[in-house]
Amino acid sequence: MESVGDVIKRNEDSILETNDPVVTEGFTQVPNFILKNNNLTVGEKMTFAMFLSYAWHNAKVFPGQERLAKDIGVTRQSVNTFIQGLKNKGFLTIERRGLGKTNRYTLRYYVKRQKAGVRTSNKKTS
Repeated sequence: MESVGDVIKRNEDSILETNDPVVTEGFTQVPNFILKNNNLTVGEKMTFAMFLSYAWHNAKVFPGQERLAKDIGVTRQSVNTFIQGLKNKGFLTIERRGLGKTNRYTLRYYVKRQKAGVRTSNKKTS
C-alpha cells in the first residue's frame, strides 16, 4: 500500500479531501536516536524535526529563519542558536546561497554504534 505522500508527490494534481487533521496537515517521523539524544537540547530536537517536516514536502530544505521561528514558536535568535548547535554537533551542514537568499541545510544523522568490548562508563570494575 502506498503512502499518501508518495501518491501526492507522484501526481501533483491529486486532491486529498478529509476531515482527519493528521492526514490533512501531514505528519513528521522523528528518529528515536534524535529524540533520545542527551547531547541535543529540546530546541535543537524541535528544529531538526521541523527540518524533517519541510523535507517531507520538498526535495530540498531551505526555510528562512523567520519561518522556522514562527513555526516553532520561538525568536529568530533562538532558531539561530539551535541551528548552530546542530551544526556544531554534526547533525547538519549549511550552504550559504548568497545575499538575500535562504541557506540550504543538509540534515546529517548517523547512529554511532559502540564497538564490542568497549566500556560505556569511566567507573573501574573489580
